[in-house]
Amino acid sequence: MRDTLITGARIIDPASGHDAIGDCLIRGGMIADFAGALGRPADAMVVDGTECILCPGLVDGRASLGEPGFEYRETIASAALAASAGGITTIAVLPDNAPPTDDPALVRALASAGEASGRITIAPYGAATRGCRGESIAEYGLLRAAGAIAFSDGARAIGPAGLMRRALSYARGFGAMIVQHPEEPSLAAGGAATSGARATLMGLPGIPVCAEAMMVARDITLVELTGGAVHFAHVSTGAALDLIRAAKARGLAVSCDTAPPYFDLNETAIGDFRTYAKLSPPLRSENDRLAVVAALADGTIDAIVSDHQPRDADDKRLPFAEAAPGGAGLATLLAITLAQVQSGTLTLHTALSLLTDRPARRFGLDAGRIVKGGTADLCLFAPERSWRIEAGKLPGKAQNTPFDGRAVEGVVIGTWKAGVRVFG
Repeated sequence: MRDTLITGARIIDPASGHDAIGDCLIRGGMIADFAGALGRPADAMVVDGTECILCPGLVDGRASLGEPGFEYRETIASAALAASAGGITTIAVLPDNAPPTDDPALVRALASAGEASGRITIAPYGAATRGCRGESIAEYGLLRAAGAIAFSDGARAIGPAGLMRRALSYARGFGAMIVQHPEEPSLAAGGAATSGARATLMGLPGIPVCAEAMMVARDITLVELTGGAVHFAHVSTGAALDLIRAAKARGLAVSCDTAPPYFDLNETAIGDFRTYAKLSPPLRSENDRLAVVAALADGTIDAIVSDHQPRDADDKRLPFAEAAPGGAGLATLLAITLAQVQSGTLTLHTALSLLTDRPARRFGLDAGRIVKGGTADLCLFAPERSWRIEAGKLPGKAQNTPFDGRAVEGVVIGTWKAGVRVFG
């Protein structure tokens, strides 16, 4: 493997606070050095990073990859391609495949598939319940030993309170957390959009906003009871964020993430029954969107995730109420997040931290940092270069983006995985 020298880039490592123009030398898959000027090692491949930012490879804390079981929507290979194009080098993969990841062999198989791709590290979630059916607890000890980073039922809430209590207690014994889809199931059943004037006008069955906060409040209470740890996924409402903020202030083991649709779009995006904008949870009001933005800025939210949910044309080419929820998010994760920097809502350091070291720390992953002697998982991007998101032209198989037609800034120039350039 030839040495690679990235020159003249603005090198930002949010974890350490490093931010300076300089060079980065990659040797043998590792970061040999990064400094103001490193000279020109013999035979090194030189990459001009002028007017670009070099940051750690992004760490995506929540994505579904389709495989196994739904390869018609996405495969690990196609998702890895999309991730590389988006600067992502590590992905925490949901367990709601077919079969679900409730067996240690499946955990190991997913991790191996990521390594075999040569592009991404796959960090698998283990199923919180057997088959992700919400009936009985899975074998956390065996799944944890096989490499499961946390336990979740994916896009399905762990509904029964007694089951969630046992899950939190059991996971605590293995130093793990439960990742919850915060939506009270009986209130959300059959819903297609957020309850309110828009859903009524469009004749769509609604999901009350309180369905999210009710589940968050219940699970915070169960954390107090059990001493366990819960992470709330894709939080989308101000009421839920207020509860999480207060729980953190009390020192409880509570954390959360959100995804770009919930800080960049509101419910008006469903427009004339745009099924690409049908998501789970559904898009919310403008007030809730602003609450999510504020929670990103004040540190209540611990990570920004892609929440990648691949769907094919047949999943979406249906009446809105019948279409499958979900949006593709790997290739657009960085650019949509940078829009909050460009608007002045987030600092660049905060935005990059939410995409790199903070999710890595929360999930116990050895990723998300630029460290001398560390693995060279890196993303080089041009922050002011513009492009347009177009469904049908995204890298990877899944094209169901809710951001179709959106003009953005922030183009990934190169992605390196363990020192190998896998994009650009």
